[in-house]
Amino acid sequence: MKVLAHKRRRLGYRRIGVMLERKGMIMDHKKLYGLHPEEKLGVRRRKDRKRARVSRTPMPVALRPVERWSLDFVSDTIGVSRKFRILAVNDDCCREKLCLMADTSISGARVVPELDALVRIYGMPASIVSDNGAEFTGRAILKWAMRTMSSGPASILESRNKTASSKASMVALETSC
Repeated sequence: MKVLAHKRRRLGYRRIGVMLERKGMIMDHKKLYGLHPEEKLGVRRRKDRKRARVSRTPMPVALRPVERWSLDFVSDTIGVSRKFRILAVNDDCCREKLCLMADTSISGARVVPELDALVRIYGMPASIVSDNGAEFTGRAILKWAMRTMSSGPASILESRNKTASSKASMVALETSC
């Protein structure tokens, strides 16, 4: 039974029982069911792959400054166990770092004053792109978007996987530190 299970790893106890019967070794299915896990021959179930429900369209390239900003967090550790995070706000057109705010804990309520200051300095962007982290999907950010945008939060806060500019900011931070 072990030899058959090692030759064909994806076979379960029922199929191994059929193959043993072909070789002339008749065994009760209940006994085979009991021996199979004892010999550690169990087959792990494969997890379903996540599939995109709809086809994704590529994000349009920002052509002017203050057209689209990217928000992301970069994290690192100090010494042995002290973790800190850096809020990175990037302009996607010129790849300029508009804001780098470091602290051990940054919530959505701490992000809002930074965004207010950036809007006062640079003006309101057409859209802000972020991942689906808790800091960017919380009430504080949505209230800020409702307060600052006349067209509502849906037009300003877009979701994305890691964009090139946020990856570039991570690389720039790693090389500068």
